[in-house]
Formats: sequence, C-alpha cells, structure tokens
Amino acid sequence: MGNTEENPQILHATSHYLYYPEEKNVPPYLAYGFRPIFLLLAPYMIISMLLWGLVWSGIINIPFMDNILVWHIYEMIFGVLTAGTMAFLTTGLPELFPGTVPFIGKKLKYIMILWLAGRLSFWLIDVTGVYLTALLNLSMLGWLIWFAKDAVLDKLQRHASLGYAMVVLFIIETWFFAAMAGHAQTAPMDILKVALGASVILILLALRRVNMEAVNELMEDKGIDDVYIARPPLTNLAIFTVTVFTVVEFLYPNNSALGWIGLASGAAILAITNDYILKDKFILNQPYVIYLSLIFIMLGVGYALMGWAILNGEIENITHFRHFITSGGIGLAYLMVMIIISWIHTGRHLTSNIYIHAMIGLMVTATLLRGLIPFYQEYAHELYLYSSIVWTLPFMIYIKVFFKFLTAPRADGIKG
Repeated sequence: MGNTEENPQILHATSHYLYYPEEKNVPPYLAYGFRPIFLLLAPYMIISMLLWGLVWSGIINIPFMDNILVWHIYEMIFGVLTAGTMAFLTTGLPELFPGTVPFIGKKLKYIMILWLAGRLSFWLIDVTGVYLTALLNLSMLGWLIWFAKDAVLDKLQRHASLGYAMVVLFIIETWFFAAMAGHAQTAPMDILKVALGASVILILLALRRVNMEAVNELMEDKGIDDVYIARPPLTNLAIFTVTVFTVVEFLYPNNSALGWIGLASGAAILAITNDYILKDKFILNQPYVIYLSLIFIMLGVGYALMGWAILNGEIENITHFRHFITSGGIGLAYLMVMIIISWIHTGRHLTSNIYIHAMIGLMVTATLLRGLIPFYQEYAHELYLYSSIVWTLPFMIYIKVFFKFLTAPRADGIKG
C-alpha cells in the first residue's frame, strides 16, 4: 500500500471535526489531543526504559520508597495507561459522539502539563512524597473519566463499558496509593495484578473500536467490498475469562484451578481473531490485520503460558510469562494506536512500509527475548538487557516516521 499523502482524500473518520473549536492561532502540535500525547509518549517510553536500566543495574540510585519493583510495575501500567487512554478518548469520543467538542490549544496544554507533573512526581517520589504523586496521577485519571462522561451517560449505553472500566481503574489506583501510604493492608503487588487485569479489559474494549475504524478504513482504501464487524460476544467472553483469572489470582493465587482459567483466558482472547475471517473477502494477508491480530496473540499466549506454568508447578515463571501480556500485548496495543491514529487523524491513509514492519517485528522480538527467559536461564542477564534495548527501538522509529506529521497541519486541509 503506497503513501497517498500527495493525493489526499476525505476519509470517513472526519465527522467529529465539524465541531472543532474556534480558538485562534493553535499550533499544529496542540491541534488535537493525540498530537502532544504522542510527541511526549514516544520519548518518554525510551527515556523511562533507559532510566529503569540504570536503576536496575545500580548505576543510579532511586530507592522508590524501598520498593523499586512495585513502582516500576505501577508506572508501566498507570503512568503509560493514562497517556494512551487520553489519546484514544480525546480522538475517538468526538467521533463516537458527534457534538463532543475536541480538546485543543490551551486546555490541551494544561492537561499535558498535569500528565508531565505526574511523571516528574513519580521519579522524584522519595523527595516529593507519595501524597503529591497520588494527587497528580489520580487527578489525571479523574479528568479522563470526566471527559468520558458522555459515554457513561449515553442512554443507549453504546460505549459505556469504556467509562466503567476507567472508573474501576481509578478505584484500583486509589487502593494502590492507600496501600503505599500505609492506609490499606493489601499487598501493593497484589493490587497491581488486579490493575493489570483491568487494563487488559480496557484494552480489549478499546481494540473493538480501533479494529472497526482501522480495518474498515483499510478495506475502503483497498476497494474491498465487505464490512468488518468486531463481534461483542467474542470480546465479552475474553473479558469474562480475564476477570475470573484476575479475581481468582487475587484470592487464591496458589490454586491449581487458576492454571485452567489461564488456559481458558488465552483461548478466549485468541478466539477474537476469528473476527478477521470475513464472509466474502480474505483479509488475513493485509499487513494491518496481521499487526492487530498480534496483539491478541501476545495477550492470549501470555495467559495460556501462565496457566501452563501453574499446572506444571512452576509458579515462579509466571512473572516472565506475564511479560507477553505487558511488553507484548499491551505494548503492541499502545504502538498500534499510535500508528493508526497518526496516519488517519493527520489526514492520511493507513500505509504499510518497511518502518512499520520493523516497529512491529522489534516489539514482538523484545517480548520473546523477555518472556522466554525460563527456557534459557543461563542467558537471563543478557536477555534482560537485550529485551529492554530492543523494546525501545520501535518508539525511536516512530519518532523518525511520524513526528513530522504530528507537528504539521493535516494533509487533507481539515482542522485538527
């Protein structure tokens, strides 16, 4: 598929631009919610991974309240989640609910300052304290819930599940900070495992919407006369099994039944890829269908391997296999959202090229290097290091390919 930037067309994903604010002199990088988020998120992914490497290697000393591992997991779940969710909601909700006014300009700048303040307070938590970090980060997620209120209050409840999932995550994050501040007795690591399950559910819900837009946009560009529909029953079954796994792991982490639930969760998530089998047309050879299906494959393999480890009495390997979910599935989900939105919502068509192939391939490679450590224990140190380095490379490529789009007006002349 070639780049059609020189011959832009009006895409079907532009109806929400009819309600674009009248604010004057808005720079391109503040012209729509996803622009500053992606401009900051890609470098943050790289810098934070570098900082974690320096922390784990002992080169720099950031005690993180004497619980480095817990805070590392927190930041990779909640710190990044808020940015990714904000990009999805500020771009998608005005499209899903025509009449919703997009966030741009000064208002958008202030929200990004809040997110940056949350990240700064996190890295300086031993200086600023847990309460400031909690206030800033909960305020950010609270604002996202307020922005998504139209989805929750929608009489038809078409996308209310997104809002409900965010409310659950807000409660879990509050619970986590209460535990870290000594006001709750639950082990923080147990809370973060619950948070991971809730994050996977939010991503599964979001992917239904992303798939509907991206795959149908792709087929329109390719002249494929068919319609892709993300079937709710398949997603709902996956959400149910992930919910059961999360609850059982929290209450009965050593119960062998958790192994079978893990296998069931993996199978249910993998079953979502059946949506790509259309009645009349074959699209499984389309690059973006392959990219998106890899998200479900990584998530499904992660849950299945955790189930397998439990049934084989190798519970210590769950941490490694969980990286198929985090580094692989969730990482790919963030990356694909960044790529798809950066093409479509800058007035361009989905384009597959060597750079996009490399980004996806490197993310999968990094996941394999990290997740397969139990099978190559003698190379564990090297695999830890190499997987971290390889995981940052897709975001470096993203900067090279997409930053010029994010800092320039839309190619089709539409505002935003």
